[in-house]
Amino acid sequence: MSQEALAGKVGISVTHMSHIETGNTKLSLPVLSKIAEELSVGADALLSDEPRPDKPTLSLEVREILDSFEVDELPVAIEVLRALRDAMAKRRG
Repeated sequence: MSQEALAGKVGISVTHMSHIETGNTKLSLPVLSKIAEELSVGADALLSDEPRPDKPTLSLEVREILDSFEVDELPVAIEVLRALRDAMAKRRG
């Protein structure tokens, strides 16, 4: 998501969003909460110095979870993943 799009969804100016990203302004809790909600992450993830795992790492974890299911359980797991994908896509707009 672009800085402009996120700023618009959060209800702040692009300049303010830029200042937040560069640490040149204070961040209010309501704005932090809105940013976290729009990015579908917890506020702790935004405040952490720990790097977020990349897509290949996360994909591997999903694969490992799927591999733990019995064959007859996989259709249900896939159905749940599809529902989650659709819900996330709808939320993103």
